[in-house]
Amino acid sequence: MSDESVRTRLIRWGFNLWPCYRGTGGRVTFIARDWREVRVRLPLSWRTRNVVGTIFGGSLYGAVDPFYMIMLMRNLGPDYVVWDKAASIRFRKPGRSPLFASFHLDEAELAEIRRLLQDQPKVDRNYLVLLRDEQGAVHAEVEKVIHISLRQPS
Repeated sequence: MSDESVRTRLIRWGFNLWPCYRGTGGRVTFIARDWREVRVRLPLSWRTRNVVGTIFGGSLYGAVDPFYMIMLMRNLGPDYVVWDKAASIRFRKPGRSPLFASFHLDEAELAEIRRLLQDQPKVDRNYLVLLRDEQGAVHAEVEKVIHISLRQPS
């Protein structure tokens, strides 16, 4: 596991203050210096509670939405175009306590993307994000489809 750098700590603070992300109720708790790991905490609070007293589905999705796209952008660099293409969420259990999500990228995944783009103009990659409670029970699964292509010279 990589440590946080001063730069990624500042970015984490920025995320947590940024109105678009702050509105989800989620809190980024860790960003690795190499952007290969990010961790998020989503509490049950007055801001995230729905009409039946559990974590609102929009907060579940919003708290995990941007991270794989940003992590891929940071790791692949400016020669690549990275976009969220699709997403789906499956609610497994009502969230009645804080939930946690972890995002991980390894070198093998990055190498595979680079290899595929040598022969194809674009690739779509699927990533599964699990929102778990402190005991490890899965409350929601979010599948993200990320589009990646080589940047075309302008």
